[in-house]
Amino acid sequence: MISLARATAGPSVLFMKYRLLIVALALFSPARAVEQPNVVLLFADDQRADTIAALGNPVIKTPSLDRMVRKGLTFKQAYMQGGMHGATCVPSRAMLLSARSLFHIDEKLLEHPTWPAAFCNAGYKTFVSGKWHNGPKSVSKSFQQARKVFTGGMTNPMNAMLSDWKNGRMQPAKLAPKHACEVFADEAIQFIQQQKDQPFFCYVPFDAPHDPHIVPDDFPINYDPATMPIPENFLPMHPFNNGEMRVRDEELLPWPRKPNEIARMTAEYYRYISHLDSQVGRILDAVEKSPHAENTYIIYLADSGVARGSHGLIGKQNLYEHSLRVPLIITGPGIPKDKRSDAFIYTYDLLPTLGKLCQVKAPETSQGKEFTSLITEGKTAGRDELFFAYRDLQRSIRSGSYKLIRYPKIDKTQLFDLSTDPNEMKDLSAEPKQQQRVTAMIKQLQAAMDSEGDKAALTVSQPLPAAWSPPVHK
Repeated sequence: MISLARATAGPSVLFMKYRLLIVALALFSPARAVEQPNVVLLFADDQRADTIAALGNPVIKTPSLDRMVRKGLTFKQAYMQGGMHGATCVPSRAMLLSARSLFHIDEKLLEHPTWPAAFCNAGYKTFVSGKWHNGPKSVSKSFQQARKVFTGGMTNPMNAMLSDWKNGRMQPAKLAPKHACEVFADEAIQFIQQQKDQPFFCYVPFDAPHDPHIVPDDFPINYDPATMPIPENFLPMHPFNNGEMRVRDEELLPWPRKPNEIARMTAEYYRYISHLDSQVGRILDAVEKSPHAENTYIIYLADSGVARGSHGLIGKQNLYEHSLRVPLIITGPGIPKDKRSDAFIYTYDLLPTLGKLCQVKAPETSQGKEFTSLITEGKTAGRDELFFAYRDLQRSIRSGSYKLIRYPKIDKTQLFDLSTDPNEMKDLSAEPKQQQRVTAMIKQLQAAMDSEGDKAALTVSQPLPAAWSPPVHK
């Protein structure tokens, strides 16, 4: 404080000193940090991009996600990049949080600084509750607070074992008192309600709608399998061996796939999404009722899609659109309302973009591209191309409306024009007029692989037969 003994300096001088003091307090007081936007990041597990009512699904009930769509900007061409093993959610989460590409991630998130840590360094309070599939040791490297964390890959959500980070380590897991997604939402809401004079980064990685598709018995939304639509690109069997026909996901249903079994699975899957949507709605309500309502970015996306009968597949271990493309919705200050973007982006571009919006300095190892111009300037162009990979079995390149998928082990190539064939039902690779395009896109794919340091081969000396016979289902 300015001493009263110095008032002899004259009223005008004293006034100026008081004014300078007020300015200094405004600049350096912790209360100023409130001006930085908050972030609430909601992350689903295995949710296809076509499972939101407001985005064109006439069957599913998703009022909370519909609300986000109306209030914000939806990216219709947002993709995860793939994986090097069947549990693709592990690399997907690592890519998201580190903003590094598939071929440059540490799946345990110990080797490189993460974006949540960058938000922490910028004065944010960071929090997580939900599924953490990247090893418990890395939780504290990204988040100051971690409550009710599931450190496994999949579980019955009614019997989930959840842990808190406390006293410098992850505490022994305890049985959740109710459905895991409800617990995660409870913890996120409590955290949001407790925040006052510091910006926050709240990460809620749900384990839904990953199988098993279990929700509380009294959840009021149900879907009748008899009325469920079958995917347009449904097949009883995938027409060739893509290299991963016997992975766990593919054995969830017998071969050949039967429409009634796909309908039953879809009904359970949609019900789980609707239950997840209800938890999202609770978090949206909590933000809207808080002092942070006008200064919080809320983001909804998923780690991957999933087949659920499309192309005769059940899981996500493939490079078709239904398994790579994910929902991505952003709401918050300055975000245009009820808008759609067709820009190409990866999910690992999200946090660099939010970092730019929140004036958070990027980690030196971050590789994602920030696309704030798509939001603040209304620009339409994102990435020029998209490159995807799954193990050493499948590689893909997307350029414009055309997408090429290469299966080197069986010497097979597919080419789709997604502008006229969004469900990838008509392979154009054998058409004479497309041969020049196929050759050019193979070269483009190889260039993308070289750029990423991907050492996989696009051809092999002794290809395997493409035909396959499914095993007898036990």
